[in-house]
Amino acid sequence: MDVKTLCLGVLHFGPASGYEIRKQFEDGPMSHIQEAGFGSIYPALRKLSEDGLVKGDTQHQASRPDKTVYTITEAGQLALKRALMTPPADDRFRSDYAFQLLFAHVLPTDMVDHLIERWLIWHRGEITRLETCLAAAQDGNRPQTAGDRFVIGLGIAIYQAAAAFMETHRNDLIAEINLPSTAAKTDVAKMDAAE
Repeated sequence: MDVKTLCLGVLHFGPASGYEIRKQFEDGPMSHIQEAGFGSIYPALRKLSEDGLVKGDTQHQASRPDKTVYTITEAGQLALKRALMTPPADDRFRSDYAFQLLFAHVLPTDMVDHLIERWLIWHRGEITRLETCLAAAQDGNRPQTAGDRFVIGLGIAIYQAAAAFMETHRNDLIAEINLPSTAAKTDVAKMDAAE
């Protein structure tokens, strides 16, 4: 999804400033499915405004800089619907943790255990955050949709399954990399000693 479509998606639920749009991708209900930063949001909003897909309204704030609150236009709603009708790209899984653990056989055991523990803590935090998003949506920050419940529930299920897998198989990985046949570890230890 391009950032213009992501912005239109947020604005579909109601007016928002660039900062408020960013918060949806930082810790809101869209944070576990898409990414959008200020460096891409503001140019996207500028282009959407030029194309008549959003309308910006400058609001003056006491002792703070003015802010622009954007509202999706009817043309923007149609553009969003057209974009949503396009088949999505396949998902891609990216993770620095997973990349590091791919090389568990050459890492010190305590580091591997620490990586798994940190990743578990992160997953548990994401579960809590998504449960909070679900509760906030139910409390009326914006009308909750069936899509909200489905996507947030799916996110919770994925993080729970990943955490359960790590908890179940953590000791198996630790035991396997502790086997004496891991010659690569010896090579790494020699390199560390030489430095």
